[in-house]
Amino acid sequence: MRQKQFVTPLGTITAASDGTALTGLWFTDQQYYGSTLPDATPTGELPVFEQLAAWLTAYFAGRQPTVDFPVRPTGTPLREAVWSVLRTIPYGEVRTYGELATLVTPIIGHNPGARAMGNAVGHNPISLVIPCHRVIGQTGDLVGYAGGLTRKKALLRLEGRLSEVSDRVVLEKN
Repeated sequence: MRQKQFVTPLGTITAASDGTALTGLWFTDQQYYGSTLPDATPTGELPVFEQLAAWLTAYFAGRQPTVDFPVRPTGTPLREAVWSVLRTIPYGEVRTYGELATLVTPIIGHNPGARAMGNAVGHNPISLVIPCHRVIGQTGDLVGYAGGLTRKKALLRLEGRLSEVSDRVVLEKN
């Protein structure tokens, strides 16, 4: 296990790797910071950190980079199912917690409900790359983000999903 810090426009983040895959990515002041990072994890260079650096540069430049490096979050079966579904939310799009629960239901065999969804999303150990910031409340309200709502707003604005004058996402009516 190794870690490395990166400076981003929204603050310093810490990345963790098992030597091959990205296993953690947290803003240093976010809730649940380092939840899967063992104490005294050494710092060091790894190929996955070089790939992550390129991804972060592209992402914060407003491009839509592809995650083409290994990502390996670990958690309960429910959390892993939720994180897997989060990875399917395209850049610049959002899903509600209810929509997320509907997508997770066939994977785990039952609807886990909004509270369980919020808990799993909130404990996402690989922020940004697993885009938990793209989950919003049922009415378009920006709710819950372990990195803070100010960052969530900034990320959704970067992705073109939120205007500079609004703190709500306008949901399309099909």
